[in-house]
Formats: sequence, C-alpha cells, structure tokens
Amino acid sequence: MEDPMYSLQDVIRCGLCETPVPPKHCDICHIHLCEACVWKHRSDQSKDHCIVPFKLRGITPKCTKHSTEVCKKLCTKCNIPVCRLCVASSEHKQHYKKDILTLFETKRKLMQKDLQDLEKSIYPKYQEAATNIPVQRADVNKRSQKLTTALDKQGEALHTEIDTIIQGMKSEIDDMDAQHIAAIDRQEDAINRTIPEITQVILDLKRLLDTSDVCLVSKYTSRTEEFRNLPAQFQVTLPTFTPQEINREQIHQQIGSLSELAITFLLDEPQIITDIQTEYRGWPNGLRSVSCLSDSELWTCGGYDNILRLYNLQGELLRSVQTKSGNVTSDIAVTRSGDLVYTDDRDRSINLVSGTQIQTLIRLRGWRPLDLCSTSSGDLLVIMKSDDDDKQTKVVRYSGSTEKQSIQWDNQGKPLYSSDNYSKYLSENRNSDICVADNCARAVVVVSAAGKLRFRYTGPPSTPRESFRPWGITTDSRANILTSDTYNCIHIIDQDGHFLRFIHNCGLQSPEGLCVDSRDNLFVAEYLGKVKKLQYCK
Repeated sequence: MEDPMYSLQDVIRCGLCETPVPPKHCDICHIHLCEACVWKHRSDQSKDHCIVPFKLRGITPKCTKHSTEVCKKLCTKCNIPVCRLCVASSEHKQHYKKDILTLFETKRKLMQKDLQDLEKSIYPKYQEAATNIPVQRADVNKRSQKLTTALDKQGEALHTEIDTIIQGMKSEIDDMDAQHIAAIDRQEDAINRTIPEITQVILDLKRLLDTSDVCLVSKYTSRTEEFRNLPAQFQVTLPTFTPQEINREQIHQQIGSLSELAITFLLDEPQIITDIQTEYRGWPNGLRSVSCLSDSELWTCGGYDNILRLYNLQGELLRSVQTKSGNVTSDIAVTRSGDLVYTDDRDRSINLVSGTQIQTLIRLRGWRPLDLCSTSSGDLLVIMKSDDDDKQTKVVRYSGSTEKQSIQWDNQGKPLYSSDNYSKYLSENRNSDICVADNCARAVVVVSAAGKLRFRYTGPPSTPRESFRPWGITTDSRANILTSDTYNCIHIIDQDGHFLRFIHNCGLQSPEGLCVDSRDNLFVAEYLGKVKKLQYCK
C-alpha cells in the first residue's frame, strides 16, 4: 500500500513552511515538520512538544489518568505508558522508565533481526532436518537388510538345524530397528512440534512490525535463542554381524553375534570440563600438538620448542624431555604401549622416548617427517615431504623401523596430498581408514587401510571451500572424524565423510592439535597455550 506521504495526488507538506515530504511530526500538536522547522516549532514554549519520525506519528499515546497529558515514557515495571505527571507521582517514582521512541526503535531492530534470523537461518535448518528424516528411515531399512542377508547366508550353510537361532537373531534386529525408529520418531516429533511454533513466531513478528501499539511491542520477548539449535541429534553405532566357521558340535557359538545398537547424542552445546594453561604462550612458540598418555595425563609440544612436556589435568607440569638433537619437534604421538614418539624434520628422524632414554627408530634419506600417529596394531603412520623441488608428500606405515606401506597416489596417478610445506596432521580411524588434514588443499583426505581414496571432505554442504582450513585431526570410538579449523571451530564428520555438526560455541581460539581419551572426551590444543578438555557427546 502506497504511503500517503509520497502520493502524487496528496503530497504531505511541512505545516510551517510547506516543504514537501517532511521527515518529522509533532505527536502533540499533530503537525508535520521539515528538519529546518523543528527548532522553530520547539521554540513555542507555551505547550509541550514531542517530535518523532514521520512514519512513527501517533506513537505517543494520551495518558489514561491525565487526559491533557501525553506519554513520552514507558514504566518498565508496570509496562504502561506514563506522562510527566505519572513519572512524578508516588506510584511510579521508584520504577525505571524508558523513552517510548527509543524503546520502540530498539524493539523494532530486535524484531527485524529475529525475523531475518528465523526466516533465513533457523527455519531452513529445521526444514532440512525434517527432510532428512525419511532418508534416515530408508538407511535403517537398507542397513538392516544387509545384516539380514548376511545372516541368511550363514543360515543356509548351517541348514535347518540353526533356523531357530537365526530367527532369534532376526528378532534382535527387529528390536534394534524398533529402538532406532523410535529414536528417529522422537527426533521427528521434536522437530515437527517446533516448526509450527517458529511459523507462528514469524507471523507474530510480522504483525508486530506493522503495529505502533507500544504496549504490544514492549511485551515482545525474543525466542530466537530457544530455536537456534535443533533438538538433540543422535548418532547410531550400528550393529554388525560377525560370522564364524561352522562347527556342528558347537553350532550356537559358531553362528556369530550381532553387536548392540548404540544411539549416541551429540551435544548441542559441548561443555568445557577442564581448561589447562601450559608453558606455551603463542608466537613464536605456540602450542601445536597434544596426545593423551592416559585419561588424566597428556603430552604436548610447541612449534618452535625442543622441549616435550607432560601435564596432568590440573595443569601441573609432570615431566619435561628435551629432544635428542636439540632441534624443535614437528609432532608427537603416544604408542599403544605408552611410550612417546616424536618427529625431527631437521635431522630427518623419528624418535622413541622410553623412560629416560631416547632412541632413534628411523632416519630418512631424501624425505623429512612431519606428523605421525600410532595405530591400533602398534604400527606408526608418518606423513613426510620430499627434499626435491617437486615437494612430494606421502604417508608411510612402519612396523618398528621397517617400512610396510607407502601411500602417495590415487587410482589416476595423481597425488593424494598437496605438496606445500604446511604440516599435515593424520589419524587412524576405528575402521582402519587413514585420515589426513591437508591444510593447503583445504580438505580432509581419507583413504582405506589399503591406501585407496575413499573421500575428500572439504567442509559442510553449501559452505565455500575457501572458508575451510583443517589443521589437527583425531577420531573417536564411533569412527567419527574430528578436525580443527583455523576459523576457530571443530568439524565432526562420520566415517563416510558426512558432516554431523560444528563445535564452535566453546570460545575456541586458534585450535590446532586434537586427541580423544578412552571416554571420547576431546582435548584441544590452542596455539596461544591452553589445552581445553571438552565433552561433545553422551
């Protein structure tokens, strides 16, 4: 609807000088004013004036108690407009009063922001989550069918004598499916209950933004934060079937077993359990790596430091070890036996700290070791760069000092990893995948234990690739991959590269190295010197 102020048939003019389209209005004298005439109108001190923007004319109500007065303030305790006589009265004397125009403008800005937030961000997120529900249901059926097929194959080999046992295991699958579907239903119900609420809030906000009723506007309370995070999401550790060779004498034991269905919820707001201040203080010696020796002790190393330090969760320094060569170390890892290993790229060595002794395990030729990790089998995975001009990069698996595997090229003969000088952190996943955080390539590169490329994760959907700068990386007991982003957040993805969520509301500053303990608590090494212990799932 066209504003009459700008109508060609009836142009609004200043009541004093006839200037067209005046931007101001006196709510008491009911006269339109241009900027130049505002001071002239105010100079008439025979009566009170209330100058407001033209579009907010009529915002100043008459006082319900003093009919000759207008209300320029709002009593925040009573939530009613008050005139100057009300302000001076004993009824409102001790109450806090706000300027009506200022309050109105402040609330309008909040409502506009909330409306934009709800329409552009929060509501689409709920829509996307609701759309994903049928996909989750389909995946349940698909995965359970895969398990059922494996059971049928084993049942055929054992013939009729194991039919009863097979049927029992199928019932277990049905029960676990029922649990899984029930969890999905709960999530869908929570989402579907919230979507109408958001829709109603949007409609209410639009109505409020069109009103000049001060009382209605002043009652508005934002619910945006209540809707910002989706209802608790869950992650399922799916059951697997482990067949055994048939032994007719022990038929029941030979069938195999189904692992339990485990539904794990990722916390909407991860909690900081411990905040540990280390000796590192940022440039030039910032904290780079952290590795759990146990659930209560962790090793650390810095970017320009030749000292490796062991801390407990109270931040007490338990032990310091200087590198064998006196050079700075590139990365550290704790082995399955509890020893510490570190890389020294200057003398091209990989070293083992055992007790008070430091032993050089491996010395390279033509290659420099960067980062490393210890695998579940006791091997070492080391990512290294070449000394030549091509600056090649590869991952090598060692058993002791013996090279067992080299991973460098994909199926098309192209490099798997970028050739820059940036550090590349790596970790072995529960399913034996090898995960590399490649900062220069802006990707997490995941290959199978055989070295075949499985996927590259370059950030969540609809996020520009250039905004993703992975650094540290670790994996948890559910085969999730966690990688720190130099943009002060941590990405959680599943073992197939699907984005699950961010950890970005814990005040993280320059997160780099990551590790998890036996209970899946996450330790984050911040470059400025703090290690934060976070709980992100339950």
